[in-house]
Amino acid sequence: MDELNTEGDLPTELRRTQILAYIKARDFVRVTDLSGKFHVSEVTVRADLDMLAERGDVRRIRGGAMPRTFPNIEERPFADERVNEKLMIGRLTASLVAQGETIILDVGTTTTAVARALIQREDLRDVIIFTNALNIALELEAAIPRFSVVITGGTLRPLQHSLVDPLGVLMFERIKAHTAIVGCNGIEPQAGVTNINLPETEIKQRMLRSAKRRILVADGSKVGEIELAFLCSIEDIDLLVTDSSADPILLAALREQGLEILIAN
Repeated sequence: MDELNTEGDLPTELRRTQILAYIKARDFVRVTDLSGKFHVSEVTVRADLDMLAERGDVRRIRGGAMPRTFPNIEERPFADERVNEKLMIGRLTASLVAQGETIILDVGTTTTAVARALIQREDLRDVIIFTNALNIALELEAAIPRFSVVITGGTLRPLQHSLVDPLGVLMFERIKAHTAIVGCNGIEPQAGVTNINLPETEIKQRMLRSAKRRILVADGSKVGEIELAFLCSIEDIDLLVTDSSADPILLAALREQGLEILIAN
């Protein structure tokens, strides 16, 4: 059986197998999402997730679950305790988008939170969103025709859902967006903005160059971190959206360099 049965009458083990496949295709899935998807109660979903976690197939997080393993541990989508922070960052960032804007939306869990928050803004229309993230494009499909969604193309990176070179940067050479919303793995006053992932770093750089307004989204754990690949200097971004867990001393140092910072709480 290839198609998902959404009638709520699947045998327990088959439902759990399909739930596991659904979670593996995403970075994080909520109990409420699974309840609606499989037409079963949230109590049943929690029991299914608890059993999958006991087997070592998923990692239970408050409100949902995430895949247990990833190809590179340093690229794990997010730490368990950062889910709420990213949701708040997503909502605040989405509030900055105006009707009629053209947006570039980077791959990542925080930018996925931005995408979900944009969908929830029912007042927002005539927005064009370019993204190199397949999971974000699928999330945004629910907002069509209010939004126009353009996938940039390129080579797919498994589990990260990102499209990179070859051919990943061609579209960014041909557009000029109002706003680029980009994630990172580290931002530090002297080292600038850095990233773990080399293939995605060049794409992020092209995104920033293709937009008038450049927004960096990073939860507080990224502030003060320095990672492998240099992404850009502090002066290459216009705004940092982070959360209240960020080190206030480091935030002050970033502000001294002229960076505007918004704190989601």
